[in-house]
Amino acid sequence: MPPRRSYDQYCSAARALDVVGDRWTLLIVRELLAGPRRYTDLHADLPGVSTDVLASRLKDMERDGLATRRRLPPPGAAYVYELTPRGRELLPVLQALGAWGQAELGERRPTDAVRAHWFALPLLRALEGEGLVEVRLDEGRFHVHAGAVEGPVYGDGPAPRDPAAVLTLDTATCVALSRGEVPLAEAIRAGRVEVTGDSPLAKQLREA
Repeated sequence: MPPRRSYDQYCSAARALDVVGDRWTLLIVRELLAGPRRYTDLHADLPGVSTDVLASRLKDMERDGLATRRRLPPPGAAYVYELTPRGRELLPVLQALGAWGQAELGERRPTDAVRAHWFALPLLRALEGEGLVEVRLDEGRFHVHAGAVEGPVYGDGPAPRDPAAVLTLDTATCVALSRGEVPLAEAIRAGRVEVTGDSPLAKQLREA
């Protein structure tokens, strides 16, 4: 494997960009925050990345201690990639970058791809408390693990077990939340987000 390129600057920001500054790396981290993913799943949820570039970035991430590759036991018998604890530490970096980028979203362009679970990180920023939350959109479902300190941060599809709360909203409201145009509590009070569930988290969301 060729040596990693470097800015050759004695600065922690430059050193960080040596590791995660290449195109696609942070978006691969975004996908792996959902837990172990197969190469084919990563490629499907990163429209626009070539197979060569994806393979190269994953190798770089393994070399730099951000991700590992392992084989699932039978009957799966497939290889998956997952974040190391060091890689998971990039969650607040992505959250901060996403908050900064809210102003750049604007209207969705005809060429823009979208996946329902891409709304998970913006919504996670708006959630306070801890618990499993299922989100139901026009375009699909995903779930987030609010307050989780280890393991997956979110996942595509319905919650894997009974969620602490279920949020039902339309895509336009979810986009408005992602852009920072409306706070979650305000959207709930206005009836744009329906909260169901009897857990303390669900009650907290309804009373916010």
